[in-house]
Amino acid sequence: MEKKVLKGDSVVLIDLAFRKFIIDTSGKTDKYKGVGVIDPGNLVGKQYGKQIEIGNKQFWILKPSLQDKLHGLKRMAQIILPRDAAHILMNCSIESGKTVLEAGIGSGSLTISLATAVAPDGKVISYDKREDFMEHALKNLKTARLDKYVTTKIKDVTEGIDEKELDAVILDIPNPWIAVNYVWNALRPGGYFCSYSPLIAQVEQTVKEIRKNNFIEVKTFENIQREMVISDHGTRPSFDMLGHTGYLTFARKVL
Repeated sequence: MEKKVLKGDSVVLIDLAFRKFIIDTSGKTDKYKGVGVIDPGNLVGKQYGKQIEIGNKQFWILKPSLQDKLHGLKRMAQIILPRDAAHILMNCSIESGKTVLEAGIGSGSLTISLATAVAPDGKVISYDKREDFMEHALKNLKTARLDKYVTTKIKDVTEGIDEKELDAVILDIPNPWIAVNYVWNALRPGGYFCSYSPLIAQVEQTVKEIRKNNFIEVKTFENIQREMVISDHGTRPSFDMLGHTGYLTFARKVL
């Protein structure tokens, strides 16, 4: 059976240059940058996967994937990229039903990845000291339709953690070592600690604190990824490779 767009659906339009635009079909007629003036209601009834014409432009219409949601994120702060977010999900065993705390919401990119993973039965608790970051991230979460899985608190994680028996705690803050002891107390046995730090000096201080507590499987990674450009004439690495983003440090609580 052919699946068609329903009123209230969120869709992604992808043009011939593979640019992506996420549209809420319940929205009002407006000018969408890169698309033009459209009435989102006119997308209702269109078949997913088909190419449609808006103005004089061609777009494929699809249901937004996690990558699409992250691609369309409006940034206010530096984001954790998908390659690092995927590593966090795997190494912290983030899955449906888990309760996860993150500190440092930024623009909400990691929050979106975490909420997608814990849904529909889990939850994400997000701390941030800055109310403007929190408000901006919540807008992105609502656009991604994941805000119902996230509880936010204006709070400094280096001053304590309210919750207990957490499955994982992820820190994206400048001084994660100050919060290590609070994290250990907040985690359930077997729960995971993760910190994201751009500088190796931050990692060294954090690991020193980790080793003062009952953590095992302490590891630090740097993810470097490059795309391969494949054409009829041959294959080469992309010239646009992004190297260092940050260091990911993981540990697991024991008693």
